[in-house]
Amino acid sequence: MTLGQKIKRIRTFRNMTQQELGEAIGLDVKGAANRIAQYETNYRVPKKDMLLDMAKALNVNYLNFYVPVSGSSEDIIQTLLWLDEDNPSALNLFEFERSNKKYGTGNNIVAKYDDNDDMPVEPPVGLWFNYGLVDEFMHMWMQKKSDLKNEIISQDEYFDWKIRFPDSCD
Repeated sequence: MTLGQKIKRIRTFRNMTQQELGEAIGLDVKGAANRIAQYETNYRVPKKDMLLDMAKALNVNYLNFYVPVSGSSEDIIQTLLWLDEDNPSALNLFEFERSNKKYGTGNNIVAKYDDNDDMPVEPPVGLWFNYGLVDEFMHMWMQKKSDLKNEIISQDEYFDWKIRFPDSCD
């Protein structure tokens, strides 16, 4: 998802007009809506300070718009969250079931799954991180997706959690 698409998605989720967002970040009243439209269509790219102001006005974490270090935990998390927004069925999270069996001295990991009609023809591939914050995030995210699937939270509550992460964590 492009930066402009993210701005528009969050702005409309927050029920703000382009004019309201423009004024909230200090743009001139006369051209506020036009400038936001240019950002949302990627005709113009806002500078870092403007992105920080937008994040504050939209009540979201600035990492949705600007990640200071490429490849950092924060960058990985934001990439995963926005991939989930673009294609909600692309990422399926699950926990491995711990086994007391030791398979040699290597790092071989075996995950079992119950086959059903929803499973792909090829066995699914599990992914786990040994990367501090990303590990913690994956557990929180799996719980939120489970809450959404079980209708404990709404789609709007789930999206709000994503765009405010990590500030939305308990």
